[in-house]
Amino acid sequence: MSRELLLLGFVAALSTKLADTFASEIGKAYGKATFLIIPPFKQVDPGAEGGVSAEGTVAAAVGGMILSIYGAWALKTLPFQMILISTFSAFFATNIESILGATMQGKVGFKWMSNEVVNFINTLIGAGTAMALGKLLLGM
Repeated sequence: MSRELLLLGFVAALSTKLADTFASEIGKAYGKATFLIIPPFKQVDPGAEGGVSAEGTVAAAVGGMILSIYGAWALKTLPFQMILISTFSAFFATNIESILGATMQGKVGFKWMSNEVVNFINTLIGAGTAMALGKLLLGM
């Protein structure tokens, strides 16, 4: 495994956490309407597990991009394609986290799946997706 691939995974993991934080906080504070990410897409209170808003979704993309760009600048090793992969992976993982929150978190049979466990899985998905895409698309 190359150093660049590991750095991509590292930056994507951090980008994923910022995307998730932006989505949660901005969605709760400024979201006009919050809906479940899964069918029947019913309206829920801001902050509900699995709830998403347009404002929070845009904030997730922006948060992932901000940290991806910062990571590329700070590490001085990530080219533009890796910034795009990291940003996409962070956004993708944040949406998967919402699905996990809506379907499993705190539900019967999944009491062990706390918010912390979901956040850990979210970060792994962000890093893993970025590393897989880096390998597939960039031949890293």
